[in-house]
Amino acid sequence: MTAPRKPGSPNGRDQFAAYLCDEDSLDVLRPVAMEMGWQPEKCNKGGLRNAIQSLSITASPNILLIDLSESGDPLSDINALAEVCEPGTVVIAVGQVNDVRLYRDLIASGIHDYLLKPLSPGQLRDALAHAQTVFSTPKHNDAGAGHQHIATAVIGTRGGVGASTLATSLAWLFSADHKLPTALLDLDIHFGTGALCLDLEPGRGLTDAIENPSRIDGLFIERAMIRANDNLAILSAEAPINSPLLTDGTAFVQLEEEFRHAFEMTVVDLPRNMLINFPQVVADLNTILLVTEMTLASARDTIRMLSWLKANAPHARVIVVANKVQASLSEISKADFEASIEARIQLSIPYDLKAASMAAKLGQTFVDANRSSKASTVIRDLARLILDRDDSDTPAGAGKSLLGKLDLKSMMTKVSKKAEAGA
Repeated sequence: MTAPRKPGSPNGRDQFAAYLCDEDSLDVLRPVAMEMGWQPEKCNKGGLRNAIQSLSITASPNILLIDLSESGDPLSDINALAEVCEPGTVVIAVGQVNDVRLYRDLIASGIHDYLLKPLSPGQLRDALAHAQTVFSTPKHNDAGAGHQHIATAVIGTRGGVGASTLATSLAWLFSADHKLPTALLDLDIHFGTGALCLDLEPGRGLTDAIENPSRIDGLFIERAMIRANDNLAILSAEAPINSPLLTDGTAFVQLEEEFRHAFEMTVVDLPRNMLINFPQVVADLNTILLVTEMTLASARDTIRMLSWLKANAPHARVIVVANKVQASLSEISKADFEASIEARIQLSIPYDLKAASMAAKLGQTFVDANRSSKASTVIRDLARLILDRDDSDTPAGAGKSLLGKLDLKSMMTKVSKKAEAGA
């Protein structure tokens, strides 16, 4: 059912409406609403369910204040509210339960703020003023903005090479240093660390998207993603490990499409096994960051993945990055590695265990926790390389046979000799 448009603001919707359960709260709210130029009649008696019933037959306001005090299952009721609210509505919840987990769950569901009763005029004034600022801030995806979306996938050639560390760090740099609205999509559905490394609860947004792809739209994105800062939103999951991933990949493609409308940057932390099961996720990527390490196994898999990307994502710029580099301890020299993969390593990030431990302890991304480290300097260079769309070097591989260039016996002999010399 399409809600009718009403006068009251440039978009044809009322500026404000409230649904509060008790008269004491309404008595505090009405004078504040009048100070802000809103009609006191927009402060209605009744809680969340009254709001749902009313908004199912009329347009939702720009700012909505709702009372959860009489709700037995706030999160479920919030989802019901989302079904009747129009995209862009800023929702502030009011309640009596002082619980940090409930607060995090509500914020993850898309609520702008959560206020505890009893309400005070100052508390309401600040919350409503901030909501008004959020609503009036121009969206970066407005028509005519002129920005071209950049979608980047970060793929590790082996487990443990640090692809997730780079994905979260790049997303943070795009959002915090370059001030670009950025989405981070962590497609390790069962064991993802995108939210964990930022000390955030992942929420149910990604699992809900997989279970109900038809629900994915701009409003779903707005409510399901978790905010890490003003410009960075995350979609991650910790799906139960006894629940297999049952999807045809439609949800992932739809999410990427919505990100193109809502953000200027998308960073996808893409486990390599997802390429096999859902090759369509790379169809519209601009850049693919292939993260490797200087080992024999990683050289073999870099060759295989470059060949796969050349066949399945010929449009994308592929950047090969060596991570956790310890020159004196590498199984393979950089020259031998590059000769075997028939592509150059564009950046080498030094191994820094102390810096990685510091980031984990602080609950921050690697680059945010270690601004002055050599590794962070290289990662910042990598972010600039991704943003530089004029770079035409696409080392996706060329030549007769990539596999033929890797002489495994010769490599193993070199590794054995190095080990004997070290002993």
